[in-house]
Amino acid sequence: MFEKLNAQPADSLLALIKAFQADPRSDKVDLGVGVYRDENGHTPVMRAVKLAETHLLETQDSKRYLGPEGDLTFVDLLKPIIFGPDFDQTRVVGIQTPGGSGALRLGAELIASASTDAKIWLGTPSWPNHAPIFQSARLAVKGYRFVDLAKQQIEFDRVLDALRAASAGDIILLHGCCHNPTGLDFDRAQWEHIAALLTERKLIPFIDLAYQGLGDGLEQDAEATRLILDSVDEALVAYSCDKNFGLYRERVGALYLVSRDPEQLKVADGNMAALARVNWSMPPDHGAAIVRVILQSAELTEIWRQELLQMCARINGNRTALASAHPELEFIARQRGLFSNLSMSKDTAVALRNKHGIYMADSGRMNLAGMQPADAKAIVKALVAEGTIGSRTAA
Repeated sequence: MFEKLNAQPADSLLALIKAFQADPRSDKVDLGVGVYRDENGHTPVMRAVKLAETHLLETQDSKRYLGPEGDLTFVDLLKPIIFGPDFDQTRVVGIQTPGGSGALRLGAELIASASTDAKIWLGTPSWPNHAPIFQSARLAVKGYRFVDLAKQQIEFDRVLDALRAASAGDIILLHGCCHNPTGLDFDRAQWEHIAALLTERKLIPFIDLAYQGLGDGLEQDAEATRLILDSVDEALVAYSCDKNFGLYRERVGALYLVSRDPEQLKVADGNMAALARVNWSMPPDHGAAIVRVILQSAELTEIWRQELLQMCARINGNRTALASAHPELEFIARQRGLFSNLSMSKDTAVALRNKHGIYMADSGRMNLAGMQPADAKAIVKALVAEGTIGSRTAA
């Protein structure tokens, strides 16, 4: 049987990690894998998380099964953070998933179960795993260009053209904030235009909200999601706690379904649980339990919020440092989240690694949370040397 399988290419980001670790240069810079790093280059365990783990160690009295829905208290406690305190809770149901990726895959499976002809529209560039997740669930993926990387601008006319070309019932994948990989988010007027078209054409948004709190703050980063959900009749929201709680390896996420029809929502909820049962039976508990403990405690919630504010400020400080180092990089300060995506060839990305010790994805995606402000000068020098930006210096 296995002799019929085709060899698969190695994961490029995992190879990038190994290459960086093997590089003996002391001045190398890691802009590769998308994790937050502090001023010491570490990805720390948040203090609120440590305190919650201590509480669990002292009080948790069982490791029994929770069921395919996972920790529903965790799911409910996230709702006001995502949807706002005034959102009609009768319009939303949720389920715990193994990370945001699990939420995307479960949502894709639910869509495929509901409609064999379902299509999902995906602006490019996007997170590299988006299309494979949807395709593996037997969904047809329709790509359209979202950004002109050379100009570092959203091509909004193309976005509108895609929405107008989509058919009623089609799914539109939207990044709720901190777009991965470009850092380019729609402004308020553009979100309002998108919301109006979604409603007019009866399209269903699937919002990937993976970086809430790491752009402009928890409330600001949820504004677009709330605007869309106030407008449409149905939606899906894939949520990740991996980044804003620093729980990467714990795989903590949730999938939410939103509908104005309570009977349809009840049926969809049951289908969601059934699909979770056959996919992973039940999600891992520890990470969700940590988030639950934090959000059940006013003290721990405040500690977490303050830590998240510091993380957000550090990322935006890195953006400012790099944007200030060269006039052709000024756009980086206007973007949000961990990433920015430069326009370059794979050969250029390889040269930046081999010749200058600047490690980024072959696509030109940079994890700005991986740098220190003092690295800006070396990054600019390497980009100038490889012709990605000109030789001018910032005024």
